[in-house]
Amino acid sequence: MNVTEQVLRVLDEALSLQGRAQAFRRETPLLGALPELDSMAVLALITGLENHFGVAFSDDDMNGTVFATVGSVSDLVQQALNDQGA
Repeated sequence: MNVTEQVLRVLDEALSLQGRAQAFRRETPLLGALPELDSMAVLALITGLENHFGVAFSDDDMNGTVFATVGSVSDLVQQALNDQGA
């Protein structure tokens, strides 16, 4: 399972999308496009990603563009994995 597929699983769980995220692609817009992705859900998503992948994101990594699309979230996770040598 690649990073994007795993991100979709965490996204689906964190936002309680009941499987809808499995139809998302890298270019699928998130922030501003999914009503479920509010400020509290962003926190749940960050925590879910950190727990699932065993990474920690710095505050400097967090901004609105990170949550623009599935691909931008996946890229953030991939970069965190690369930074820790995974």
